[in-house]
Amino acid sequence: MRFAVIVFPGSNCDVDCHHVAGAVLDQEVEYVWHHEEDLSGFDCILLPGGFSYGDYLRAGAIARFSPVMRAVREAARQGKFILGICNGFQILCEAGLLPGALHRNDNLKFRCHYTHLRVENNLTPFTNLCSEGQVLRVPIAHGEGNYYADESTLRDLEEDRQIVFRYCSPDGAVTPEANPNGSVGNIAGVCNPLGNVLGMMPHPERCAEAALGETDGRIVFESVLRFWERRCSYGS
Repeated sequence: MRFAVIVFPGSNCDVDCHHVAGAVLDQEVEYVWHHEEDLSGFDCILLPGGFSYGDYLRAGAIARFSPVMRAVREAARQGKFILGICNGFQILCEAGLLPGALHRNDNLKFRCHYTHLRVENNLTPFTNLCSEGQVLRVPIAHGEGNYYADESTLRDLEEDRQIVFRYCSPDGAVTPEANPNGSVGNIAGVCNPLGNVLGMMPHPERCAEAALGETDGRIVFESVLRFWERRCSYGS
């Protein structure tokens, strides 16, 4: 499997994503500068965390206009796998590839600590190795992670099972106390209707190997690798 890690001015989790795809999963991976316009040689595109373009205007608002985003849209249309993490999630929402928006955290503070996530949909390419309701321990590091969508969009997300992760307590209870940023419905990650585009605020790349003290995030990357292998075995 070939991974692309998109690098915007201000990206700071690109090296982490590259390390997981290459050193942890032992797959081919390349950095792709935001001026590139061709992603045809890749199977999975990673949009990493950071502060693209300094988060001027608002997080992800300028990055959506980068030339590479035209290629990201085309890759999504073709059914390739797109994973946006933290700032990458913000960019995908700004670009219209995912519904909703990310606002300032409700407490107006930058939050950087571990959270617990409940897997709401284990049938996506990014969660197929999880069990539904499984609780993952994954860190966050953001100031604008407050997910919002209007009532109509939320109904659609629920009906189409596009809510992939929710913030929860260690035992899986979705409570206000477990919500680190005020996200509506404790939403921590959503996908598009086809399931091939996922955005999530927590950082699975920061907890993907034992040396980091936690490995729960690795299952996100292993899931997409397994899904791709199965797709290849069926010749699609």
